[in-house]
Amino acid sequence: MASLEDIKIIGVIGAGQMGNGIAHVAALAGYDVRLLDVSEAALEKALGAIDKNLDRQVKKDLISEADKTAALARITTGVEYAFLTGCNLVIEAATENEEIKKQIFKSLCPVLGPDAIIATNTSSISVTRLASYTDRPDKFMGMHFMNPVPLMKLVELIRGIATAEDTYRIIHELTKKMGKDTASAEDFPAFIVNRILLPMINEAIYTLYEGVGNVESIDTALRLGANHPMGPLQLADFIGLDTCLAIMHVLHDGLADTKYRPCPLLVKYVEAGWLGRKAGRGFYDYSGDEPVPTR
Repeated sequence: MASLEDIKIIGVIGAGQMGNGIAHVAALAGYDVRLLDVSEAALEKALGAIDKNLDRQVKKDLISEADKTAALARITTGVEYAFLTGCNLVIEAATENEEIKKQIFKSLCPVLGPDAIIATNTSSISVTRLASYTDRPDKFMGMHFMNPVPLMKLVELIRGIATAEDTYRIIHELTKKMGKDTASAEDFPAFIVNRILLPMINEAIYTLYEGVGNVESIDTALRLGANHPMGPLQLADFIGLDTCLAIMHVLHDGLADTKYRPCPLLVKYVEAGWLGRKAGRGFYDYSGDEPVPTR
């Protein structure tokens, strides 16, 4: 693939919060999008979320009603990998689990043309290692979108050791066309954003675990004392505590430093299924009209 103009159809694997957000911004940028997931129910839910988020943009006068209608018309859905045949770029946005991603790439590669690029939305796993599970390491790189994708301006770009310069250039240009800014990171565990952010969240959980402050005090302290838009425990719930734990494991295993040891309280919450907003309970209980601290 020689240039950005060669990309016409973008596939997105995973219709969760990240995947539907990526499909949203790609369609709004004028690309035909094929959104893949394992179930029709997940895809219907994703389309509903995209419609709702586009509607928010219309109400804020960020886009027109015609823009919304055109973007929705560009998104089609499917549950079989053959549905992605003909895509010039496929962005994998599955859960942060290396074995799941490995199986996805093994199923994906046979249906793609030889020039198609594959990007991964991993937030922490080695891009070089993920590329080794494909038949095209030179056409593979990290494209880490921030959550929520339609609102957050940053995409972290990560080259694997074999990523070709043309691959990086095309993805960099594509990211700009989607209206995003970029930060280039080397292929080290958790890259830039999560290398800094997740240890802070983990330390906030230790602060709760050790009784230094309660949930409300910790979040208020960081919101008002450090001018953060949301407190670290609220943010952990938003990210998903299982995702936070997975990234801390990657940091701890990859860098072999005890400062990255996941807080035992984080482990317990994940074991209990208290995964944050998506589960209705984490450091806050989301069952009522307003979130209520659980500790």
